[in-house]
Amino acid sequence: MEHYDGENDYMHQEDDWDRDLLLDPAWEKQQRKTFTAWCNSHLRKAGTQIENIEEDFRDGLKLMLLLEVISGERLAKPERGKMRVHKISNVNKALNFIASKGVKLVSIGAEEIVDGNAKMTLGMIWTIILRFAIQDISVEETSAKEGLLLWCQRKTAPYKNVNIQNFHISWKDGLGFCALIHRHRPELIDYGKLRKDDPMTNLNTAFDVAEKYLDIPKMLDAEDIISTLRPDEKAVMTYVSCYYHAFSGKQKAETAANRICKVLAVNQENEQLMEDYEKLASDLLEWIRCTIPWLENRLPENTMQAMQQKLEDFRDYRRLHKPPKVQEKCQLEINFNTLQTKLRLSNRPAFMPSEGKMVSDINNAWGSLEGAEKGYEEWLLNEIRRLERLDHLAEKFRQKAAIHEAWTEGKEDLLQKLDYETASLSEIKALLKKHEAFESDLAAHQDRVEQIAAIAQELNELDYYDSPSVNARCQRICDQWDALGAMTVKRTEALQRTEKLLETIDQLYLEFAKRAAPFNNWMEGAMEDLQDTFIVHTIEEIQGLSTAHEQFKATLPEADKERQAILGIHNEIAKIVQTYHVNMAGTNPYTTINPQEINAKWDKVRQLVPQRDQALIEEHARQQNNERLRRQFATQANIIGPWIQTKMEEIGRISIEMHGTLEDQLTHLRQYEKSIVNYKPKIDQLEGDHQLIQEALIFDNKHTNYTMEHIRVGWEQLLTTIARTINEIENQILTRDAKGISQEQLNEFRASFNHFDRDHSGTLGAEEFKACLISLGFDIANDAQKRTGIMDAEDFKTCLISMGYNLGENEFSRIMSVVDPNRMGIVTFQAFIDFMSRETADTDTADQVMASFKVLAGDKNYILADELRRELPPDQAEYCIVRMAPYTGPDGVPGALDYMSFSTALYGESDL
Repeated sequence: MEHYDGENDYMHQEDDWDRDLLLDPAWEKQQRKTFTAWCNSHLRKAGTQIENIEEDFRDGLKLMLLLEVISGERLAKPERGKMRVHKISNVNKALNFIASKGVKLVSIGAEEIVDGNAKMTLGMIWTIILRFAIQDISVEETSAKEGLLLWCQRKTAPYKNVNIQNFHISWKDGLGFCALIHRHRPELIDYGKLRKDDPMTNLNTAFDVAEKYLDIPKMLDAEDIISTLRPDEKAVMTYVSCYYHAFSGKQKAETAANRICKVLAVNQENEQLMEDYEKLASDLLEWIRCTIPWLENRLPENTMQAMQQKLEDFRDYRRLHKPPKVQEKCQLEINFNTLQTKLRLSNRPAFMPSEGKMVSDINNAWGSLEGAEKGYEEWLLNEIRRLERLDHLAEKFRQKAAIHEAWTEGKEDLLQKLDYETASLSEIKALLKKHEAFESDLAAHQDRVEQIAAIAQELNELDYYDSPSVNARCQRICDQWDALGAMTVKRTEALQRTEKLLETIDQLYLEFAKRAAPFNNWMEGAMEDLQDTFIVHTIEEIQGLSTAHEQFKATLPEADKERQAILGIHNEIAKIVQTYHVNMAGTNPYTTINPQEINAKWDKVRQLVPQRDQALIEEHARQQNNERLRRQFATQANIIGPWIQTKMEEIGRISIEMHGTLEDQLTHLRQYEKSIVNYKPKIDQLEGDHQLIQEALIFDNKHTNYTMEHIRVGWEQLLTTIARTINEIENQILTRDAKGISQEQLNEFRASFNHFDRDHSGTLGAEEFKACLISLGFDIANDAQKRTGIMDAEDFKTCLISMGYNLGENEFSRIMSVVDPNRMGIVTFQAFIDFMSRETADTDTADQVMASFKVLAGDKNYILADELRRELPPDQAEYCIVRMAPYTGPDGVPGALDYMSFSTALYGESDL
């Protein structure tokens, strides 16, 4: 900026002013009006104005106020007295301030101003106008009057009927003023309807529009300009300078508005991302909260059908309900990383989700979900096994109880009969032998009673739902058995007392009874075994049952010989009875078993053997089918499992290798992701095989070490890993583009890392990291703490100094607060790269935004809602109005807004 510090310049201006005034007194009138309006345009900012230019400046008070408003500086405290000496003192303070700005005032003294000398007062005001309104104008290396004239010529050049060559006669037709307004605000004037031969209309149109829409007061009269042969140059120049400042300020406002729009757009986008994250996190946590109680419910069902329905519901959850939530969780982490990257790149504070909605909180909730899920599936399978075992035991209990109850039916009445009291000796002996046979039969049934009690006990231990009825039936059997024992003992004693009186015994009946009873028990046991239900899970088990059955069939010929021998005894008895005409008043007195019953039970045994054969054959076929299902699942699982592991290792290698640009790596990874997704049908096919295995109630598989859960977890980890790797490359691209990091720099960073990553694991071990630090110039020979894979504060400071930074304690503390905001005393590699990028990048700051708002506010310390709506787009204007706090400063007006606190809040330096 140039200053009018040469005495000759201002002397020359003063001479010109004197001559102008002497030549044409009409110019004095124009200058009075123009200078008065110009002064009032500034004094009204301080809430005052002048009426008479030479009178109102005499005491110096308003003159000092005018200089404070137009300069933005504070002058010395004015004298408030009304004496001449006080007035001269105030005017001298104003003149001294003008002189301090490099202006030498010649022939203008405080006494002339205090005396109301119009000539000197107008000359002083013109000097002020030159210094503060015209001198700073600069256009294409020209300044002041020449710069203002060049600006007018540039702006009116497109208008053919306007030719601005000076600041007097070139403006008489009024078209110059209209052209300046139309060039900048074409909507205010219909320039096509103006005529060069109607200067009065042109001038009044320009003056009215400038006053109404541009806040430029009327400083000239159209009649004076038209009636004067040569309008006053100073008056015209003063008025035209107001146009320059009005329109050049508009351009600055547009630039400021654009900067604010850019900053607000970034803030609005980040807020939307934050809202999206909060909603997605809330929905996912709510789903987990509702799902965990369902998985933790361990109330067992009473039937196999109900438990199998629970298992089907769990399969639907794993196949249909959980996979979308896995995707949502992965997307949530991606959105969070992207948001943090954008906030970091736009110099905003990091995003802190609401309490309980951090990524770590979601991971913890997800871990609880998977823990409940694993325990739930194991519980389901155990419950199914338990119910299957219970059903088998309950059926076995019912069969054995029914057989025992059928055997005991009528035994109490038999033991309570008093037939021995009227029987003959032979009959008594017969009754005694018969009772002995009964005792033998009773002893043979002892095992069955003990089996029934053992089965009932096991049902109770396994929490069988119908245990009360089982216990009641078992108790009745045991009570009846005890009663039978007591009755047997009592009848034995009675028969033995009368045995001495009875001697006749039929040996053949006795022999028949002794051989028929165990044979009958054997047949009953065989029928029970042949009808016994079985449960097996392997081919070996069914083969064992088949072998046992074949061994049983091998005993049948020997049993048939025994049957024929027993029947031979009965035939011999019949022969003796027929031969000797023995009086047989009834059946065999020693046993209730007869040949018809033996033949009937033998036929039943022969009938059950082929049925047992068929049941074993069908079960063998089912076990063969189960083995086929095991091998079918194992074949696919042994392929898919290693495939998933291989893909995980390949993704790890891709993430640390440098092949082409980041965009090339991103394209390669997305193609890789597509090939992985295309593998999904094989996973679905394996799920189908797994469902067939579960429906067949197959609980083990010796042909593979992979379970469906292993495959599911591996597949989900594979999808999550490729998605995270793609997101890391995208964030690297975002960082590179935002911070101006070249591809060569990124390759250099990665090459250094890979050089020390000897085992290609994607991480640095303790010794590798130590070697990396030494290569950077660190002296860590005796420092055992340099093995963590990160730098502590002293290491980081040493690294910065080795790279050329001259760090004092205060500067290093500032850098540490940037790279280590949590004050943990460590610096990660990513934080180091972010710091280096941020130090070299050009980003917006709170001071820049604050300066832009001040331009829109017209240099005020506050801004009004109307000013925001006029300069900013509607949505961003309302965004500011809603969030700006009311201005509380002493110079505030109603509706004033505090843009300074708002600007600092945008960058996290205060709260919105």
